[in-house]
Amino acid sequence: MGTTPEAAPGSPQDPPDGSHTGSFDGSTEGTPEGTPDGPSGGPSDGTPARAPAPSGPRTLAEALRSCGDDELAALLRTRPDLLNPVPGDLTQLATRAGTRASVVRALDRLDRFALQTAEALAVALEPTPYGTLLALLTGDDAYGDTDGTIAGALPGALGALRAQALVWGDDDRLRLVRTARELLTPSPARPSPTGLGPTAAEATAGMSPGRLQEVVTAAGLPSTHDPVSAVAALTALFTDRTRMAALLDTAPPGALAVLDRLVWGPPYGEVTADPAPPVRWLRDRGLLLPASPRTLVLPREVALHLRAGRAHRAPEPLPPEVRPAVSALAARPQVVDSTAAGQALAALSTVEDLLQDWHEGGPQVLRAGGLSVRDLKRTAVALDASEPMAAFWVELAYAAGLLASDGEADEAYAPTPAYDDWLELPAADRWAVLAAAWLAATRTPGLVGDVDGKGRTLAALGPGIDRSVAPEVRRRVLTLLGALPEAQAPDPDTLLARLRWERPLRRPEGATGAAGPAGSAMDGMDLRARVATWTLAEAESLGVTGRGALASHGRALLAALRPTAGTEAEAGPEAGAGADAGAGGGGVGAAVRAAADALAPLLPAPLDHVLLQADLTAVAPGPLERPLAETLSVLADVESKGGATVYRFTPGSVRRALDAGRTASELHALLAAHSRTPVPQPLSYLIDDVARRHGHLRIGAASAYVRCDDDALLDEILADKRSAGLRLRRLAPTVVASAADPATLLTGLRSMGYAPAAESAEGDVLIARAHARRTPPRKPPAPQSDGLPVPAPALLAAAVKAIRAGDLAATVARKPVHDTAHGAARESAPAPGPDEAPAPGRGELPRTSAAETLATVQAAAMTGSAVWIGYVNADGAASQRVIAPVRVEGGFVTGYDHTADEVRTYPLHRITGVAELAED
Repeated sequence: MGTTPEAAPGSPQDPPDGSHTGSFDGSTEGTPEGTPDGPSGGPSDGTPARAPAPSGPRTLAEALRSCGDDELAALLRTRPDLLNPVPGDLTQLATRAGTRASVVRALDRLDRFALQTAEALAVALEPTPYGTLLALLTGDDAYGDTDGTIAGALPGALGALRAQALVWGDDDRLRLVRTARELLTPSPARPSPTGLGPTAAEATAGMSPGRLQEVVTAAGLPSTHDPVSAVAALTALFTDRTRMAALLDTAPPGALAVLDRLVWGPPYGEVTADPAPPVRWLRDRGLLLPASPRTLVLPREVALHLRAGRAHRAPEPLPPEVRPAVSALAARPQVVDSTAAGQALAALSTVEDLLQDWHEGGPQVLRAGGLSVRDLKRTAVALDASEPMAAFWVELAYAAGLLASDGEADEAYAPTPAYDDWLELPAADRWAVLAAAWLAATRTPGLVGDVDGKGRTLAALGPGIDRSVAPEVRRRVLTLLGALPEAQAPDPDTLLARLRWERPLRRPEGATGAAGPAGSAMDGMDLRARVATWTLAEAESLGVTGRGALASHGRALLAALRPTAGTEAEAGPEAGAGADAGAGGGGVGAAVRAAADALAPLLPAPLDHVLLQADLTAVAPGPLERPLAETLSVLADVESKGGATVYRFTPGSVRRALDAGRTASELHALLAAHSRTPVPQPLSYLIDDVARRHGHLRIGAASAYVRCDDDALLDEILADKRSAGLRLRRLAPTVVASAADPATLLTGLRSMGYAPAAESAEGDVLIARAHARRTPPRKPPAPQSDGLPVPAPALLAAAVKAIRAGDLAATVARKPVHDTAHGAARESAPAPGPDEAPAPGRGELPRTSAAETLATVQAAAMTGSAVWIGYVNADGAASQRVIAPVRVEGGFVTGYDHTADEVRTYPLHRITGVAELAED
């Protein structure tokens, strides 16, 4: 494809000790290694040279056969898409590893330096020696690597590419997978991060022979007889540092400035029909070549010369350091822990308030699913939070399985039965349930309010806000926070820079934008950075962090997650959502259990008392025991929350307690028993006054009526202009009827300052208790992943074993099989030699007659030898197997199947043919 400049004397370096040799090769193509990639493949003087005979593997399949089981298992772990379904042999595995979709997924999981290494290979001549690759990253004479950082990091990056089967070959003949080369090679439609353009050979592909000879002559080169040698001569000039320097010394003023604007990309520039003299001088000598009638391009070889041989302007061999933010809390971990514990209590209180607000039935479900904007605003007001934070709490309760839709005809949201069980748990365990749901959830509340690709607004609890990257980013952010010194918060900019290095944003051709919906408020920031920003805020609100630093229970959560993270580390800086799912719930369960145990000592014990004050308020200096908290929530209104909760007693709140069946004496006794201060006289008077008037008016269903023993009071109500809307009329001295329903009548009279009570048909007072509405049992929403989970070790071992066995059956050498159709012996495909490509027709199922099949397996059973069979199962799937028959009877052959590594029985009529194995 591309070319690379001749390295300066002494610049190619030998591979470091311990470098991989003969490891996997990420290409299935069988192109001989010595074949040049075009006119630029020859030496710098343009003379074609014949490459030496290749000594390493020529295809990925050959390289995979030389790998150990551990290497194959590592490949399947890092690229689980190769396992679905399990390849039949190593040739199938190699073919699948080179498909476009699989290669794109593998490239997306590379860190920045590994990706830069792959990009450097994509612009180099193939096969690429290790020294040439190093020179492309460091520049001539290691100009860009004075401290040796790049040279030290390159073996690791190359190892990562090899481990994912993206690079193959020995260190002196490195090859990039053909699909990866196509994706990473610069082109007008797909610019490369290197900023390089096409090679001189590619840029002159459409140039006429006469024009090409003019360029060669203007560059001071002797004319040639054909375009191929002309291009080779130009390439040799551009890659010769001495001759190029001499040519550029003769450039007119302004020419070098033009090159400087193009050297680091983009390499394309527009020109007029009559370009300026410096541009004309560059164009005439081929230093700028035409890409279209009005566009010139800087050839790759010229750009590399101007860059001193560097493929990238700023290679990044090391990940950026996550630095702590400037904070006065660096030496005060207890402040972080206490702050985080307070946030954890506030989180529990907020979720309880949300579900208590929806206790009797929440808002309606939109037809398209989710919560309406109006209902989200109402929820935000009820929780005294912003709309984004209200969306977070709603989504958190939904992810924890505490909230769901009821599934009725008029579908609405309501708490689930699991909410009642959750309320009975200790505070630390309740927090653990929320933390576990938050860690694993793929739903991303931060997207609420954005617009999807079809122009629809994303709603809370609605479809379209699942992002499989969210759990992965949350865990990675916690890991980076845990690496900081204790009680230190991170600098957000350095944290985002680290995440971008670990997974640089790539948008492969045809992929949708990864930065979120079009027109979003954070458009231009990639999704991982957005999720990381949201994670910092969510972790603070949930109490995982305090004042930005990871709390002690957050570190316990991180420590328990490390076994899972270790598995993920084998797949890259962090594994995807599939890894979260593949790790199973045990790791997450242990993590949150450890975090709950660490949080419990930090939470205050529930209190059984309040402090009553003369201004008709009660102060709860901490969390209250649940029975007392539930009683106070009915008897008083919450005025403020924080470290202490302030309740205010009003006539309406006392009436609410009386409606719930409490009597005045019970309320006096309750307050006296749970107050550390004497019950204030104004509060006692308030309770007695409301109780004396409560129930004096009785309302029942006529449509509705008002009954009162005091006819003067009814006269007062009828005379009040505010009662006109109730359409009252007198039926008797002590009874008034209304056209309104009882509930409306109750509300209307209460708004007028009266204290009516509802009564039953028998005349008994109806006790008004909140009706707890619950959905049918619901499971929490399963995290949605767009990838595959990391395979379990047992699956990997079985898959490697099956692939090895299938490859043995496909590649084993066989004796000649008699061709009954032509009456001649047909030689089975022999195993290829180390320097040979696979033979055509290799792996075909043998074809023998039924009599030949029976005779061959009987002979093998008698001699104890193994045979190669073609077999078609009941589903019609064909396979190849190596078996050692031990018994042939009743139309079946029983033997040891080397492919499956077990004894099996096969019907003879399903064996398509059989061949003896060739002797070693």
